[in-house]
Amino acid sequence: MTQLPHELKRIRLNLARSKEFPTGSERHGYEFVAPLDAGGHIDVDLWREYRDRCGVRRFWQGEDDQIGRLVHRPGGPEQARWVFDYDETAEEDDEAGYRFGAHAFAPGEYVSIRDEDGEMHTFRVVTVQPAT
Repeated sequence: MTQLPHELKRIRLNLARSKEFPTGSERHGYEFVAPLDAGGHIDVDLWREYRDRCGVRRFWQGEDDQIGRLVHRPGGPEQARWVFDYDETAEEDDEAGYRFGAHAFAPGEYVSIRDEDGEMHTFRVVTVQPAT
């Protein structure tokens, strides 16, 4: 049995409060696995080593769950980005994390994701636990 590195974390994001959801929503969000460094940032080198373990599940009330992968798109310091890719054959990215490389993933922090329609949503980091 392969032992997963302790840096691989299961991160849960719930929709933060918005006009449509004034108190946020735990029925809309993401759960994904990513390698985090000691500061809670995604470690791109460890991701390269364990990319096959870095999956994502999008849950959205009233819709079927979407299952995909966390993917790093290179492009230098300003252009590199992290995306949730649900279809490897599609040319366009499904959903892109806004400045995921700069954000620390820790409970209580906020991150933004641009959905497949180009709309930006804010999410709260609810949990960060060891991936199993």
